[in-house]
Amino acid sequence: MGKRIVVALGGNAILTDNPTAQAQAEALQRTAEQLIPLIKGNDVEMVITHGNGPQVGNLLLQQLESDSPKNPAMPLDTAVAMTQGQIGFWMGQAFTKALIDNKMSEVPFVSVVTRTVVDANDSAFENPTKPIGPFYTEQEAKEIQIQYPDWKIIEDAGRGYRRVVPSPLPLRIVEAEAIKPLLDAAVLVTVSGGGGIPVVEEDNGFKGVEAVIDKDFSAAKLAELVDADELVIFTSVGDVFLNYGKPNQQTLGTVSVSEMKKYLAENQFAAGSMKPKVAAAVSFVENTGKVATITSLDNVTNFVKSGAGTRIIPD
Repeated sequence: MGKRIVVALGGNAILTDNPTAQAQAEALQRTAEQLIPLIKGNDVEMVITHGNGPQVGNLLLQQLESDSPKNPAMPLDTAVAMTQGQIGFWMGQAFTKALIDNKMSEVPFVSVVTRTVVDANDSAFENPTKPIGPFYTEQEAKEIQIQYPDWKIIEDAGRGYRRVVPSPLPLRIVEAEAIKPLLDAAVLVTVSGGGGIPVVEEDNGFKGVEAVIDKDFSAAKLAELVDADELVIFTSVGDVFLNYGKPNQQTLGTVSVSEMKKYLAENQFAAGSMKPKVAAAVSFVENTGKVATITSLDNVTNFVKSGAGTRIIPD
């Protein structure tokens, strides 16, 4: 068995300024090509996870626009499942082509619809924080709020206004044990899309709940459950910085987990962007004693060659 890594992709790997299906599929084609160097040496098993915040928010708007007694809008958990299948299809198309183009057609690909167990009493249900859907101007946000008074809309990291929904912490991935044999068979797998479909455990199974789970925390939990050797979180920003955007901005290279926890406590990272990625990486390192890396897709070649990026290591 080769090195096993779990890769978490941000929304920038899927959605560009053009929200059409064709544009998103094309963006994923570029992403697939960028990820091929990770497995080209045939000594790495790669599991891919991805976000779905923009897609699930857009889908919910489409659902609401067409809502009627004969065609009722689907709830949020079902919308997460729908986008998981949608993005999984695009990924299958993209990776099949990338594998063929790189003379690796023997590598099979599968996308697994995945459920993620959360605590029904998680405080996140009382405090929505997960941005979904499109960005709005301040005026548009006011108009949307009037139209949907039960929505919570906040300013998102200086980029505009977005709807936020509950984002409970993942406790486990229902399909994790079923995924392991696929990895043992060297199958390239996409799982836990959009953080997974949020469910709570009941006596006779599971029940879907209205939430969107943070994909980085789900990726960390998945990496732990499938015995990954490393968690790799790709962001549009790239490496992690202290004092981001300030004159004394400083890139972080290799950092111990205790040092990174200190930076988290100092609120060095923006809540809507880098903070959850760092916190998820820290949780994986703490729970497994293994390494997590945060970097950009543009840095894949350097990561493969030298492990470039912000690496969080055990103490």
